[in-house]
Amino acid sequence: MESNLVEDIYQNSIRARDVLRGLIHETPLDLSSTFSSMTGGEVYLKLENLQKTGSFKVRGAYYKIWTLGEKAKRGVVAASAGNHAQGVAFAAKLLGVKAIIVMPVVAPLSKILATKSYGAEVVLHGNVVDESMKKANEIAEQTGATLIHPYDDPAVIAGQGTISLEILEQMQEPPDVVVIPIGGGGLISGNAVVLKKRLGSRVKVIGVEPSYVPKYSMSLKEGRPVNITGAPSGLMDGLIVKSAGHLTFELIRELVDDIVTVDDKEVARAMFLLLERGKTLAEGAGAAPLAALIEGKVDVKGKRVVALISGGNVDLSRLANIINYELFRTKRLIKLVGAVPDQPGYLDRVLRRLADARFNVIDIRHDRFSPMLTPGYALIEALVEAPDPDAIPEALQMLKSDGFDFKVLES
Repeated sequence: MESNLVEDIYQNSIRARDVLRGLIHETPLDLSSTFSSMTGGEVYLKLENLQKTGSFKVRGAYYKIWTLGEKAKRGVVAASAGNHAQGVAFAAKLLGVKAIIVMPVVAPLSKILATKSYGAEVVLHGNVVDESMKKANEIAEQTGATLIHPYDDPAVIAGQGTISLEILEQMQEPPDVVVIPIGGGGLISGNAVVLKKRLGSRVKVIGVEPSYVPKYSMSLKEGRPVNITGAPSGLMDGLIVKSAGHLTFELIRELVDDIVTVDDKEVARAMFLLLERGKTLAEGAGAAPLAALIEGKVDVKGKRVVALISGGNVDLSRLANIINYELFRTKRLIKLVGAVPDQPGYLDRVLRRLADARFNVIDIRHDRFSPMLTPGYALIEALVEAPDPDAIPEALQMLKSDGFDFKVLES
């Protein structure tokens, strides 16, 4: 890659910092004692989930549209699963520009509604962003609008790089490691440019991809940008992009030190811990860097590390599923199943034993018609909140001492 391209992006990031000042939030950089203790490093969270529109995307979108000048009057068009859509829609509204956003039909409803709320016209097309992008290109050709690419554009990349300019201003000592999610690659590319220009080899830039769509990991092995066919849906919807960008591939190959992968279970844990311990709502893509840290994918012991929490736009229904999943996984919620004589008073005795063990009954099912039951018995299935996972064996023993053989129903 020509070094003047890196220099051009760097200088545009500095320019974008001035353009964006006062229009978007300078998001907090939070030192987390909880995650520092868990990882052995000094962990800072760069909270772009608190950015306008709920993600970092407004940075690159606004700067790109701003650079269009008079050409912006023809309107802009973009393709996105949600965050880029909202970023472009919001930026276009600020600049008085018409925006058409093409979104996959599987995009989260919350992101579709938010995009519309910023005044953009939303067109639903395709199952993944790459299919939406084809439609966006068609619209751009038909209308003369400018396509705002979500990642493979120098101005967009430069706008995203303003995050690291903020980080370096916010930290008294520079970071040793910065961990950044990779979807299309624009976020990590822009920030890698800034970090390497400012700190050189003193800082390690680590990317995080979904294990089921590791396009840049594969691209680096192949030595060229690759496409992944049959990319599934998943918790990290903001990172599910099948095609590696040509510009972003070159920047990542030159400037990023390593790429690791995480799966949805690891990300669900990170989202849960961010919410419970960090009081921070992050979407799957945004929690991926922290997942990589707490799962030991990146060695940060004794180092200053920044995890870039890139967004917080998550459907509440999905969030509820994640919370319940983690509560069950950690046995803070359990299902107890057992058979008791189908006679008055036995259900009450079971409930009293659970109350004595400080278990909170959330739901209960009393089934006397199951073909698996011995005649004269009823099946009890209780969803309970355990005071502590270690209290479960004691509660089961208390029930057994009363003649009730209950077990935990494993998922």
